[in-house]
Amino acid sequence: MPMWTQAVDLHSHSTHSDGQHDVHTVAETMANRGVKVWALTDHDTINGWEEGANAAARLGIRFVPGIEITCEVAEPAHEAELMRHAQERPSNSWHLLAYFPTWIPGATNEEINAFQRWLLPHQSGRIPRMMAMCERLGELGMPVDAERVMARATGSVGRPHLAEEMVSLGYVATKQEAFETWIGDGLPGFVEHRKPNLEQAVQQIHKAGGVASLAHPKYYGVPVSKLLEVLNNSGVDAVEAVHRSHSDAYRYELMLAATANGLGITVGSDFHGMDYGQLPGHMPAIIERLLPAVRP
Repeated sequence: MPMWTQAVDLHSHSTHSDGQHDVHTVAETMANRGVKVWALTDHDTINGWEEGANAAARLGIRFVPGIEITCEVAEPAHEAELMRHAQERPSNSWHLLAYFPTWIPGATNEEINAFQRWLLPHQSGRIPRMMAMCERLGELGMPVDAERVMARATGSVGRPHLAEEMVSLGYVATKQEAFETWIGDGLPGFVEHRKPNLEQAVQQIHKAGGVASLAHPKYYGVPVSKLLEVLNNSGVDAVEAVHRSHSDAYRYELMLAATANGLGITVGSDFHGMDYGQLPGHMPAIIERLLPAVRP
């Protein structure tokens, strides 16, 4: 009989990117929900790792340092797959989760330093993109001060910070309305930013001693068989089969396909904060199917 766990959550965000809570609050929320193995995966930044390690040690849970890297689309969406999951449109980017389980807090690690240097242009690319989005919203009759948006971020600035500013200015009632009406993928206020392709990101992750898992594949509109082919060809190590947006049937389909293709799985709530109506943890997964580096 396979052994199951609900104590792993490898996908969460803090105020270092687009999360609502600081790192310590995220860690406490994880621990209070029974999570024993927790990864912080802020967008395109590793700024929260030291805080995460300290918080996890204080709470008696295991910390896995991680990151969510925004990549170019690796395979065009298939209309039938979008319809199958009731998706109006695919994401304009693919997201790659990376984990570095051998990282030691406070220690000098040249591989991680090199990885940080590689990340820099992708982080700094968010600033001109945000300025362009604010300019575009101004053209649409909703002037937004880009400096005020960037002041809301303690790490990587992103669209949730812009959505917060739009709410404060009274242009929309909620952040969800901002995304669904103005700044979501392909909408009038949306501007793309510079992204690596999947192979480039995987190469850098592996060079730094990390492992890679494709985040929330449901959002990309690619059939599972084709998805796993792309991941294998790109050198990706796993797929986030268990994500809060996935049905049980889709989780099982992904898990079987990953196993058949020699890939592991990861599990993540994609926790951004309580105001998003999200709760971390409590997502069952078979332990032996998880990537060995992140098993409890």
